[in-house]
Amino acid sequence: MNVGILTFHFSDNYGAALQAYALRRWLLEQGHQARFIDYRPAHIEHGGQLSLPTSPARLKANLKIVYLAASSFVNQHFGHQGQKEKFVNFREHFLGIPGGAAPADNGHSLEEARSFDLIVAGSDQIWSPSQHFGFDPNYFLDFAQSFPARKISYAASFGRDRVSASEASQLPGLLRHFDAISVREASGVTLVEQATGQTPANVPDPTLLHNNYAELTDRAPSGHTAPYIFCYGLRSPDNIRQTADLASKQLDCPILSPHNPHRRWVEIGQTVHPDPGEWVSLVKNARFVVTNSFHGTVFALLFRKPFIVAGLTGDKATANARAINLLRAVGLENRFTSGFSAQNVQALMAHQIDWSEVDQRLTELRQAGDAFLSTQLKAVAPPYAARRTVQ
Repeated sequence: MNVGILTFHFSDNYGAALQAYALRRWLLEQGHQARFIDYRPAHIEHGGQLSLPTSPARLKANLKIVYLAASSFVNQHFGHQGQKEKFVNFREHFLGIPGGAAPADNGHSLEEARSFDLIVAGSDQIWSPSQHFGFDPNYFLDFAQSFPARKISYAASFGRDRVSASEASQLPGLLRHFDAISVREASGVTLVEQATGQTPANVPDPTLLHNNYAELTDRAPSGHTAPYIFCYGLRSPDNIRQTADLASKQLDCPILSPHNPHRRWVEIGQTVHPDPGEWVSLVKNARFVVTNSFHGTVFALLFRKPFIVAGLTGDKATANARAINLLRAVGLENRFTSGFSAQNVQALMAHQIDWSEVDQRLTELRQAGDAFLSTQLKAVAPPYAARRTVQ
């Protein structure tokens, strides 16, 4: 079967790269062809176009665009060149994307998707409405309305536990193009139910479809043999910095923190520049993990690492829904801290995790994802079925 995947495959972001790798790998392991629809909208990482500042909201959106454009320029011309090259090589080797490929012509790449038997939207925060652009209809497969392919979402995320009234009013029209919908968070189930009157499947992130990442970790150079704290922070240093510093003192270990090109704060511990495979290896070999990232949480669970999820605070707290939903699903809600408390951090570090119970729940999540995807593959209509018969 010829399967197209529409997701954030192009981002120099560890979670984005790894979820793309994991979904494609699952499809390949079932014997299908799978490649990414090379849609790289400017508004995701480069800001997009400015609009007339006719309202405070539009002015705020323009400021976001300027920030993204400036951040992209600085990272492109003054960022760590070795890390950028590592992401290019990872995408070429593990995602099947040629390293020398120029930024895609969006209209052309979307039109090419007409040849697929199945189009999968997801995973990652593809349905997260941005401040400056809102929802992107293409990630709801609006462009593929007339295409013969079966259209599904797999573990799509809204990136938050609620949307505005205006955004909610758009969802019924956006979600109507799918033959089957699955979402990553329980909060996403509620949003889809409210928009469509139907209950979508609740499935795990693609990274949880696998329990073995030797393909990545066996080739990744260790480079760090002494014990260390792995700290992966996004969006804000609040809470996570204090938590990582205290964990470092308690365990007498240095902190290793992967570079984040959008970071606007003083580094936490020692900054390192791994590719996605090396990032996974750093989690696997860490003594302790501190993160506010969903995928940081995922790999701490997969590798049975003692960890704390130091929640985002203030107006960024809505983004905690992703990690909280996962922790709740495996019975480890107590590993989340909404704010820094030395006493709480010390208590969590002293508390042993029952990994046998966690592993059982992860297995159940994996089975749910396998079942959804397998059902959707079987449901693909002709011409694939007819072509398979001829062959």
